[in-house]
Amino acid sequence: MSEEKKASDKDEKIDNDKAQNSSQIESQQPSDNSETPANPSEQQDEALVTESIDVIQSAKNEEHDDEEFVAEESDEDEETDPNDLDAALNEDSEDESTSERHNIPKKEYDSLSKEELIKEFKYLLNNHKIQAIKEHVTELRAAFISQFEEEQEEAKEKFLEEGGNIIDFRYYSPLKKEFNSLYFEYREKRNNYYKNLKKDLNANLETRNALIEELKELKNEVGGEDSINTTFEKFKDIQERWRNAGNIPRDRYNLVWNNYHHHIENFYDFLHLNREFRDKDFKENLDKKLKLIEQAEELAKEPDVNRAFKELQMLHKIWKEEVGPVSKEYREEIWEKFSAATRKIHDARQEYFKNIDKIYEENLEKKQEVIAKIEDIAANPATAHSGWQKQMKEVNTLREEFFKIGKVPKKDNEPTWKAFKKATREFNHNKNGFYKNQKKQQYENLQKKLELVQIAEDNKDNEDIKVTIDLMKRIQADWKKIGHVPRKDSDKIWKRFKKACNHFFDRLHAEKKEILEEEKGNLEEKNALLDKVKAIELSGSHEDDLKTIKSIIKEWKDTGRVPHSKKSIEQDFNKVLDGLFKKLDLGKKESELIKYENRVAAIADEDSNQALNKEHYFITKKIDEIKAEINQLENNSGFFQHVADDNPLVRDVHKNIADHKKNLEIWKAKLAKLKSLY
Repeated sequence: MSEEKKASDKDEKIDNDKAQNSSQIESQQPSDNSETPANPSEQQDEALVTESIDVIQSAKNEEHDDEEFVAEESDEDEETDPNDLDAALNEDSEDESTSERHNIPKKEYDSLSKEELIKEFKYLLNNHKIQAIKEHVTELRAAFISQFEEEQEEAKEKFLEEGGNIIDFRYYSPLKKEFNSLYFEYREKRNNYYKNLKKDLNANLETRNALIEELKELKNEVGGEDSINTTFEKFKDIQERWRNAGNIPRDRYNLVWNNYHHHIENFYDFLHLNREFRDKDFKENLDKKLKLIEQAEELAKEPDVNRAFKELQMLHKIWKEEVGPVSKEYREEIWEKFSAATRKIHDARQEYFKNIDKIYEENLEKKQEVIAKIEDIAANPATAHSGWQKQMKEVNTLREEFFKIGKVPKKDNEPTWKAFKKATREFNHNKNGFYKNQKKQQYENLQKKLELVQIAEDNKDNEDIKVTIDLMKRIQADWKKIGHVPRKDSDKIWKRFKKACNHFFDRLHAEKKEILEEEKGNLEEKNALLDKVKAIELSGSHEDDLKTIKSIIKEWKDTGRVPHSKKSIEQDFNKVLDGLFKKLDLGKKESELIKYENRVAAIADEDSNQALNKEHYFITKKIDEIKAEINQLENNSGFFQHVADDNPLVRDVHKNIADHKKNLEIWKAKLAKLKSLY
């Protein structure tokens, strides 16, 4: 008997209860199966059942509808003994969708909303094989339950804060009911699949036994009436039908395969009558098995031992199921090569299992570090929105890290999971409390901004431009200081506020544009007047010439303001007037007051108290400065009491005092004219 046949003689003892017990259920589990609470006493803590409902059930013994999630069923395979190479290699899983399961992308379920999770659940149910989506459904379900727990806990806290009695608390979620319905549908489909699978496995067993019987009879035809070609074609047909016969119950696999392989070799032994067919088939089988050996040797280099072992199982299945025997001279040699590659992978797997406890301990330390970081964040809650956003990202990153770490020792599984849930629940409690207060503050901010909106709308058509400009600028500054409002109202009230402000400033700009056009016209007129006054010829009559100059000044004053950038034209006009006043030999005070009338008229045209007050301040300040100069000069003259008055220095001091007093009279007269505008 060949070595490959001897290697399969030991029957594997792998549980076939998956198909039989597919209808059983188990208590609620978290998405990371490695962190699943195993103690049944904790099922109530893990099930999504509110405390109030438990109280009502015990106190009133009342039934309730859809208050719990549909319990999760258990159909996990028992792990194969890592030391039992034969059993491991001969494992023939009924789940034919292993590769498909790994090809279905997993989303970040923890980041999806409950509505999105339900949508994804429906997609998985409608677009993939039911036996291929278990891992996805488990994680998706855990994410949904986690969100529901947080939502329910928040609702219960609010209910109690408002003075409610825990016995009266009920929390109903249409989404939870919809999710339960989908999970029930999933469970029913999965149960039906395994029921049908059991029937199929038994039917396949009958088919394979029938093929073995055909194979037994076939050897009797060798050398009979049928030609060797016809007999060999029948043999090939039996092999093809065997390859396509499908899986059979695991506990019968070795027995049936050994029986089949025995009769295959017998057939080849009888086939020695026609070496051509036998040798051709032996050569084809040898080529195929050499390729399988190459693939196995490549797998021995794969760092992921579990993945390598899974793929090795497929190679062994092909070796036994799809490829026939080779010539006796090569059988032992190629089997030894294949076994050597197999042994490397198996030894690596054994080493992995030897070190698994150490790996689990390392995982435990890593998970405890993650939990400690979450606890530290929960103990130091942020005080602002930006801080909370940063902490939320940190906690989400830590949660993802926690689930990626892997399994921990079984005895630490449940305490680790509970500590993780406690830390994340504490963080979420603090976060929800902050945003609950934020929401209250946002509604207060909303009221403040609505008041500013009302002010803007009430004053958008105000005719008092100066006052309204200041008002609009002030409420715009106040708007920026108020802070956030509820998102649903933010855009709406901003558009109202902006519309009212823009209405006012658009109207202001239109008026300014109109005024600017008018000022440009005034500038043209004043340029013409300036040319006119430059060309004026005095008649020699002091009274007539003064009257002419005053009439020009009045015309200048009546013309109105010019653009601000062209105000220098006033200085040009005053210079021309100074020249005319000199020709008239007009006193400085009189000429200054005549010119100042033009200045006063310009201030009056501005229709602004600010300009008037500014001019008043300027003149009074000028008067005070001149008075101070006079006092200083008079004090200085005291040093010249014993000096003759005709002394040049003394004369200069007295002249300066006299000049300053004349200027003081002029400024006082200007102030009197200015006060006439009040």
